[in-house]
Amino acid sequence: MAGTDRAGSGGSGGPGGTGEPGGRLSLLGVRHHGPGSARAVRAALEAARPGVVLVEGPPEADALIPLAADEDMRPPVALLAHAVDEPGRSAFWPLAEFSPEWVAVRWALEHGVPARFIDLPAAHTLAWRAADEATTGQADEERTGQADEETTGPGDGREGRDVPGAASLDVRGDPLAVLASAAGHDDPERWWEDVIEHRGPGEGDVFAPFTALEEAMTALRETEEGGEGDAVHDRDLVREAYMRLQVRAARREFAEGVAVVCGAWHVPALRRRAAVAADRALVKGLPRTKVDMTWVPWTHRRLARAGGYGAGIESPGWYGHLFAEVDRPVERWLTRVAGLLREEGRTVSPAHVIEAARLAGMLAAIRGRPLPGLSETTDAVRAVLCDGSDVPLALVHDRLVVGDVLGEVPAGAPAVPLQRDLTRTQRRLRLKPEAAERELELDLRKETDTGRSRLLHRLRLLGVGWGEPTASRSTGTFRETWRLWWEPELSVRVAEAGVWGTTVLAAATARAEADAVTARGLAEVTALAERCLLAELPDALTPVMRILADRAALDTDVGHLAEALPALVRSLRYGDVRGTDTGALAEVAAGLAERVFVGLPAACAALDADAAEEMRRHVDSVHTAVGLLGDAPAPGHGDLRSRWRTVLRTLSARDAVPGVVRGRAVRLLLDDGELAPDEAARIMGLVLSPGTAPADAAAWIEGFVGGGSGGGMLLLHDERLLALIDAWLTGVPADAFTDVLPLLRRTFSAYEPGVRRGVGELVRRGPEARGSVTTAGSGIPGFAAGLDTVRADAVLPVIRLLLGGDPALDDDDLVGVGT
Repeated sequence: MAGTDRAGSGGSGGPGGTGEPGGRLSLLGVRHHGPGSARAVRAALEAARPGVVLVEGPPEADALIPLAADEDMRPPVALLAHAVDEPGRSAFWPLAEFSPEWVAVRWALEHGVPARFIDLPAAHTLAWRAADEATTGQADEERTGQADEETTGPGDGREGRDVPGAASLDVRGDPLAVLASAAGHDDPERWWEDVIEHRGPGEGDVFAPFTALEEAMTALRETEEGGEGDAVHDRDLVREAYMRLQVRAARREFAEGVAVVCGAWHVPALRRRAAVAADRALVKGLPRTKVDMTWVPWTHRRLARAGGYGAGIESPGWYGHLFAEVDRPVERWLTRVAGLLREEGRTVSPAHVIEAARLAGMLAAIRGRPLPGLSETTDAVRAVLCDGSDVPLALVHDRLVVGDVLGEVPAGAPAVPLQRDLTRTQRRLRLKPEAAERELELDLRKETDTGRSRLLHRLRLLGVGWGEPTASRSTGTFRETWRLWWEPELSVRVAEAGVWGTTVLAAATARAEADAVTARGLAEVTALAERCLLAELPDALTPVMRILADRAALDTDVGHLAEALPALVRSLRYGDVRGTDTGALAEVAAGLAERVFVGLPAACAALDADAAEEMRRHVDSVHTAVGLLGDAPAPGHGDLRSRWRTVLRTLSARDAVPGVVRGRAVRLLLDDGELAPDEAARIMGLVLSPGTAPADAAAWIEGFVGGGSGGGMLLLHDERLLALIDAWLTGVPADAFTDVLPLLRRTFSAYEPGVRRGVGELVRRGPEARGSVTTAGSGIPGFAAGLDTVRADAVLPVIRLLLGGDPALDDDDLVGVGT
């Protein structure tokens, strides 16, 4: 299973050549995740009929082997080992349906033959890895066990051979490339497919390919003698010594014979005669740690990754197809491709499939290949089914060549208590993990959807990123949209989170309390309070709110307070939707708002451009938050909205406040109806007078009509304001124009294209034309001078329907709404 030795290797169906006493020895060297190797292994086992099957893999997994026969076990799956005291230190051994190791284990179970793993125990390899990291000081969670060994590409045979649990320290060659070159091929992957993967069942001596490749690997290993001192080489020696000890013990125990399925590179070492004492000396005194082991689901996409927990198999979907479809695999593959393309709306007929199959066969003949491979079928699909386009071909590669297959493991597989609780909750909520990315729309008025929302939010608190919230198509707070995508690494995250509790609720509560204590800033605590409400963690919310109140009382930075307020207010709204008591939260939010009101005017003085822009964003967020708090006076805090308007008036009138903040304060007052349009025009006229520095005036304009505030529409509908800006801009001195131009460009470039065109059209007409049009109407096509009540009343039936269709609501009751 070690992904280091994926170039098949030799074996023998007869008695072993090691000179050891006992039953006959069959060494079956394989290329990991190779369908041809898998078929060859099955045929060899049928011919040899050994008394025991030994497989390269961690012996701690021996107790898990019977689960491979469970009807609920569906590959791809992986063996997961993690250190008990540090679950994040883990290793994976992925297995697909077409993996030779999986085929060997299943053959043993089907024939009542014992199966055992014989590689170096995970207890040593994980401890070895910890020692490496302590030595180098460069821990890397991507460097894990078999996963690291299987980060190499599908033709590699040497990379990552140090130990399971540590990344490759040296890559000195690719055995497949050497063998392919010796055979006169420049593409090792294609050579391997032709020699092994396209070898049909029952073709010749079942042991012939193993024997021939063992001889080749023996020759290659002889060229690398003298590598002592190299970490990769030395650790290979330890692993191979341990495997030889296990093979000797099995041969003494099983007179019927022993079959060993391992990576090709190791076969010559297992065949070589070595003293038992020497092997024992190599494995003596190795570091070890306590580990737990289980089966976890795996995915084809992870097999396709060349890094992290991947296996470097570029085409797991194609390999799975080759393994499952022995009869006419190319024609059946092209039929699947045609079905996928038809589902996507492309016109593909049976004639297309026939022609593509014919073309693939011709390409194989021209290229001297025994059968069409993936490259020939891909070329045929591009030319015939995709009309030469790579766009649909990319879909075929994503959906079929790689695929979204997610394995399954039985419920009886060992798991940490937290994983068991998560599995039970997933089943109760009918929320099945899937490898394919999908969107989930939740209606929080439904009990099941509310439970799903709670679970996903709690998992996010625990660092298990199964779901990511996205923008919902609905603006109501009773809707949530999630993007779900289950990845195998999440099994490790669940194991890590198990230190916080045995259930998702208990673990999320404990994690939230701990995060509140270690939070660095006020904004982090307020965000955590929001997440506690979303996850419905009442036991965590109380201590979080206590810490929040303490932090808020000590924090004197108005920016921090303003940054924290919106999250608190959002939490109040979410609490209303979920029926959570948010009284304490409302009190803290009101107190926070009061402190912002008091400190904001002074905090806005003497700011540079960047600080002024940041403060403008704070003003926007506080304004929104105060609006959401409502008009009802908070206990002991008076009318918050009224007090906030007073703060805005103060900001708009102070010359020491940066122009961008003053302009935004005026705009917010205008939008709320607290400032008459004539008064706003008067203030703008004063700001844009010749006595104001052009840079300050430009900043005021940005605050008033920029920043995504809908200022473009305001200029379209109030030509007095547009005329003021136009007149000011044409009067800016030439030496100052280049200074204000970038600011103005940034302001107006944020408008929608249609708004920019409308403003440009008004400016093009000139002041006289704009004035004459304004007297007759709005000057904008589609807008009249006054309100069209007939068109406004047309929405009344829809409003009545939205309000529940109450017959007591007549048109007179709704006319205020419609207009």
